[in-house]
Amino acid sequence: MNTVKVAVVQAASVLFDKPASVKKACELVEQAGQNGGQIVVLPEAFIPAYPRGFAFGMKIGSRNEEGRALWQRYWDNSLDIAGPEVQQLGEAAARAGVFLAIGVIEREGQSAGETLYCSMLYFSPAGELLGKHRKLKPTGSERLIWGEGDGSTLPVFSTEHGKIGGLICWENYMPLARMALYAQGVEIYLAPTADSRDNWQSTVRHIACEGRCFVLGCNQFVTRSMYPPQLEAIHELEDQPAIMCRGGSVIVAPTGEVLAGPLWDEEGILYADLDMDEITRAKIDFDVVGHYARPDIFQLKVNHDSQDSVTFGSLHREPSGRN
Repeated sequence: MNTVKVAVVQAASVLFDKPASVKKACELVEQAGQNGGQIVVLPEAFIPAYPRGFAFGMKIGSRNEEGRALWQRYWDNSLDIAGPEVQQLGEAAARAGVFLAIGVIEREGQSAGETLYCSMLYFSPAGELLGKHRKLKPTGSERLIWGEGDGSTLPVFSTEHGKIGGLICWENYMPLARMALYAQGVEIYLAPTADSRDNWQSTVRHIACEGRCFVLGCNQFVTRSMYPPQLEAIHELEDQPAIMCRGGSVIVAPTGEVLAGPLWDEEGILYADLDMDEITRAKIDFDVVGHYARPDIFQLKVNHDSQDSVTFGSLHREPSGRN
């Protein structure tokens, strides 16, 4: 039987602390590898935090200095792709011998713009950074702190375990974004999230049935007491419940059956052995980009180009025609 063992990690960041969050991530990756996991997934924004509950001192028409200071802290603890923390994550994947996907807050630019992106990084079992996905559309107040990704980071990776790709949190509600992954043949669909509501379980099960793929839903378990008391604007959390995110990580089969989880109200790692031949068997009656696609009626165009804000180059001048 063509099987692969996956590990979905439900754990909290060491909130707003990049070095400690990286250390915790590496330890969890190695633990999952020691327990036989071949593909390991960590939640959305694991490094340095999903800043649940914060407004960063912003209201329509105004900002305050306390919120700007919290933003500075968030920026300082976010990841540069070329930085040492990414190398540390790759080394952890290599030590464990696993394919790793982890949610991070990625910062881009020190002098030419300073934007944060909610990203998912992919590492090979050799520790190589294979690529990344940037969240296409931050939801609600996330738009205050994160930029938008583009079509240049919508990858599906062909691996020895199958084709792996995914979307982050509520961009999974974007039907055309899902279709872009299905069209690339995704077989193991990753869905890291910050949504711990019951109806998220319906979402990941729907994606599994729609895409005829395995879906790995991954969330954090976070309590209010985990936030450092010295954080700027910490008073913004006064009305938050004691358990701010109860988890709900889950592993779903291509026909919608739950293989592991959902895991609630604690940290832990879910494991499941995926029978990859189940994907073929599930597509006998439904294949969203195959016999069920109807391209004579519906077509999707995806722009994979990077959308740079400024492009430098020589201006083209028409010849004057003078001798």
